[in-house]
Amino acid sequence: MPKSIHSTQPPLKFIPPNFQPWVLKLMSWFLPFVMRVRTRPWLPAGIVKIEAKNAEVLAKLYHEFQAGKIRFLIAFRHPEVEDPLSMLYLLSRIVPQVAREKGISLQYPVHSHFMYERGMTLWAGKWLGWLFSRAGGVPVRRGRKVDRNAIQMARNLFANAKMPIAIAPEGGTNGHSGVVSPLEPGVAQLGFWCVEDLHKANREETVFIIPIAIKYSYVNPPWQKIDWLLSKLEADSGLGVAEISQTGKKQEEILYQRILHLAAYLITEMEEFYRRFHHRDLPEITPAITSEDTAKPNEILITRLHRLMDTALQITEQYFNVQPQGNFIDRCRRLEEAGWNYIYRDDIADINSLPPLKRGLADWVAEEADLKMQHIRIAESFVAVTANYIQEKPTADRFAETTLLMFDMLSRIKDSTLPGRPRLGLKQSTIIIGKPISVTERWQISQGNKQASRKGVNDLTKDLQMALEELIKD
Repeated sequence: MPKSIHSTQPPLKFIPPNFQPWVLKLMSWFLPFVMRVRTRPWLPAGIVKIEAKNAEVLAKLYHEFQAGKIRFLIAFRHPEVEDPLSMLYLLSRIVPQVAREKGISLQYPVHSHFMYERGMTLWAGKWLGWLFSRAGGVPVRRGRKVDRNAIQMARNLFANAKMPIAIAPEGGTNGHSGVVSPLEPGVAQLGFWCVEDLHKANREETVFIIPIAIKYSYVNPPWQKIDWLLSKLEADSGLGVAEISQTGKKQEEILYQRILHLAAYLITEMEEFYRRFHHRDLPEITPAITSEDTAKPNEILITRLHRLMDTALQITEQYFNVQPQGNFIDRCRRLEEAGWNYIYRDDIADINSLPPLKRGLADWVAEEADLKMQHIRIAESFVAVTANYIQEKPTADRFAETTLLMFDMLSRIKDSTLPGRPRLGLKQSTIIIGKPISVTERWQISQGNKQASRKGVNDLTKDLQMALEELIKD
């Protein structure tokens, strides 16, 4: 998210991919440093170890791809902002090493084109667009309308490029290594299009989608840092010290009750904010303090949280005159597109040539749109939150993920810039390569009519979701 916008902006232009091998070599050379050292406020990094499971599968696929026998798309999980670093390490270092050990011949580069969200260059800087372009990236604008430039480019690269393509089918980070967000159907659709394009060109390559999971864990459980961050959030929110009995309780139980207490307080404050200043009909509820006060307090909090997210999106939908459709993620994507259309004006040929009145009105519209989009950012932070995420596995990793999401919320309210998350400790990344899913076989079955094709895409998306969920299981 960029700094607060106070004026209208020129339209966002498509950044065509312009792969340069020397840029990839430079990125690979600096990668260990970038992974360990915090080079940007929005990139906590601190990753000191990366391991991959089933990397031989990917090495064999690259060998067959380079021999002209197959085409494939890498569908990778996207829990954190560091995921591109993990993927680059996997392809540039782990896969070539495994290939050498197994006697699998691979040509340089072992890399992939990839799709990235166009808005990244807004909050990270224009330099990122330059870098991603020369690393083989394709920018895409998310939203209701199809980004035809990006989709056509991705379709052409999938069928014809000298490298495969990688896409995160979740569409964005969710902050949870243990939860897969609902997948968008674009990956499956690209797979079917690739088979169709090859068939029309009388080419016999088999098309696959490769599910890849990425999970993060702390090298040493950062319980003290979690306690410190919770204390900071409690102080920043004005929350008094919770009266939590510590007799005979483990550290995890005490921290869990503090998280419940803080979550209830934050939700109550936000409910009052929307009730008083946005005139929303939200019931007044006294928040539960400890797990003894209310049966299943976490489930009640999740119900309230989802109602709060729905309220935030309703306010923004009404402002942009957008009808609510789909799940929370779908609605966020549509609203993001609507907000961008108010800020980055395709309908204005030259902003600087506008007369002062029209320029002033355009700036007013852009500033209001940017402010309204803050509601989306708050809702977006919590799309993957579930009632039993910590209870299922009360690990330091899950405590940290949940606490950092609360930090994101408070930071976005205090300041519209992307929050620079505190680093709670050094991390390790585990990458699991799944079994290739044949798209070619499914395409042959789905031919006949639009209904069959639509069902084929939906079924493939569901199977990919199940595959990714299976990969993240311990």
